[in-house]
Amino acid sequence: MNSAHSPRGDHAPAAVTRVSDTEWQAVADGLVVGRGDASRRPDGRLFVSVDAWQETVFDRLADAMRADLPEPLHTVADEADTEAVSAWRRAGFTAARREWVHLVPTDPQVTGLARTRPPEGVVILPAGRAEEGPLRELEHVVRAEVEAGAGWPAMPAQVLPRPAGALVADPSKYAVARQGGRYVGLIRVSPPRRPRIGLLAVRAELHRRGIARALLAHALEELHRGGTATAWAEAAESNGAALALLEGIHARRTGSILELVRH
Repeated sequence: MNSAHSPRGDHAPAAVTRVSDTEWQAVADGLVVGRGDASRRPDGRLFVSVDAWQETVFDRLADAMRADLPEPLHTVADEADTEAVSAWRRAGFTAARREWVHLVPTDPQVTGLARTRPPEGVVILPAGRAEEGPLRELEHVVRAEVEAGAGWPAMPAQVLPRPAGALVADPSKYAVARQGGRYVGLIRVSPPRRPRIGLLAVRAELHRRGIARALLAHALEELHRGGTATAWAEAAESNGAALALLEGIHARRTGSILELVRH
């Protein structure tokens, strides 16, 4: 697909062209000065992003994408980046939800997790030890429970839904809790250089048993042993349980991410 959008005004610095179903380019004097991208998540939400240094280029890319794409459109922005948030607001987007970003200490003496152990009958398998088949089964169960409950819009922006049958991205990043012959909880930490707790989940019927806390204690202790002092984690403003868990281990709130939508 290739459609062009004329810039507004006689002295506009760039013209925008749709170069594929999911990509737009802004060109001035033969040079690409901005890009726009769109991606539809498996849950149906359509997310857009714009990479441009100049305000006018951003606006023209946003205008072109709005003209070409069906609404609603979603995007995410660091709330501290006031220029980016303002740019999306100019394009007609409004804030729909907020995620708090936390810096999490790994030292068990600081988190208070030094004596945390799994409940009786539950064993924690370190990252890289889980079998891919049972891990995939557990992840599909967890994701189905999310869809039946709060839904993906309530999950952190970095935790993406995947189509049914999709493979776990990298089993080596998951530690799991095993009870009897099945996996009942998981935690994903990635990447090693800038560790981030990407997903912490337990089967719904086993909530409030201490399994999630034990998984978190295990993952943080492993990072601490490896010489990593802190990790990152996000929690939706509406997720009181996750926020309480993070605050309880002395995680420090460092910022926030906004999801914005245009209807």
